[in-house]
Amino acid sequence: MKRLIRFDKFFVPAVIMSSTIIVFGLIGYFTKGFNLGVDFQAGINETIQLVFPAGQVTFNGKGNAELTVSDTQLIVVFSGAEAQKRTVTLDYKTYPTIADIKVALEKERGIAVTLAEGSDTLPSTSLVPTYQGNSLLSIDPVKLYRAPINDTERYASIDIVRDALKSLGQISVQTINPASRQRYMVRVRDDGTDPHFTTTATQTIRQLIEDKVGKDRVVVVKTDYVGPRYSQALGQQSIWLVVVTLFVILLYSTIRFKIEYAIGAVLAIVHDALIMVMFIVWTRMEFNTTTIAAILTILGYSINDTIVQFDRVREERKMYPSDPFVDVLNRGLTLTLGRSIITTLTTMLAVLALFFFTTGSIKDFALALLVGMTSGVYSTIFIASAFVLMWENQKAKRKPKVVKQTNEKAVAPAKG
Repeated sequence: MKRLIRFDKFFVPAVIMSSTIIVFGLIGYFTKGFNLGVDFQAGINETIQLVFPAGQVTFNGKGNAELTVSDTQLIVVFSGAEAQKRTVTLDYKTYPTIADIKVALEKERGIAVTLAEGSDTLPSTSLVPTYQGNSLLSIDPVKLYRAPINDTERYASIDIVRDALKSLGQISVQTINPASRQRYMVRVRDDGTDPHFTTTATQTIRQLIEDKVGKDRVVVVKTDYVGPRYSQALGQQSIWLVVVTLFVILLYSTIRFKIEYAIGAVLAIVHDALIMVMFIVWTRMEFNTTTIAAILTILGYSINDTIVQFDRVREERKMYPSDPFVDVLNRGLTLTLGRSIITTLTTMLAVLALFFFTTGSIKDFALALLVGMTSGVYSTIFIASAFVLMWENQKAKRKPKVVKQTNEKAVAPAKG
């Protein structure tokens, strides 16, 4: 066997270091709290895209006409009592420029298209989809928008959006890649003072950004609202979810191993959860449902690593029952160390890809996983194993006393 690593010599320093980090994290939690996302506080979560006006469409024919713009085609659906129900589909491959789209639309009776200056020669693929549902055409113009066709047309940045919305107070703005699309996620907290917050917040966001970048430059892609009652319930459910997870892990570990191994495993994953809390609090990472998913993922990863190492320790105990438990423990941890490192590094390669090539909540999710996986390997060796060793040492101290008392009873002289 390769050289035995005396892990037990580092148990006390590791426990002191972990305790210090956890206390530091708890201080941060009680003084600063979490940077709660919209998931856990009432507010609005709106995705917007900054665009250029491309033109407008009107309809004065019989019946109804609904316009839908997608990433690959433009669709007009005619319906109503006075019109024949039919669908007109204009594929961008067949109609490569916005001018081609205009000519094709105006072949339909009652439709008129007016293009913005310079838009006629631009590719039809630059048209921005109608994210907020179909647009019912009428004599009132329905506006068409287009995205920048190259980097020279980019006029927006995350700093411009933040500066435009600074009057709203506590906000969060994130860029949605690629940056060339000029798409941003805006989160505004609802303090409960405005009974019509959902409507007024959406209008205010649009108005403030248009005041900064120009009229008809903002398209609302998606709007989500989280009410105070829902956010409170979600927070409580998340706490219960973690508690139930810990209980199930304790139950499983007790059935598979002895109680000392089960408690050690639970202590290790509680340690990992608290380390992640410290990291989230002090880095001001947004705490949302994605963060909860990262914590639960790490708990599962950590317990898997702990179970594998405890399995090895149990096998070594059966093979060498007369050896001191500390030697058995060190031998089992040494034999599984290489496996733990290789497995963790391999998993980290996939997580690093998420971290470097994504943005927003997925990037935060990957960063939390990196911290949690590192903590998981550490806690299995220096927290869970340290507790099991302490338990076994206490059992060993009590065992001689029991033997001694038994021997004294056996040699005691009979009365009478």
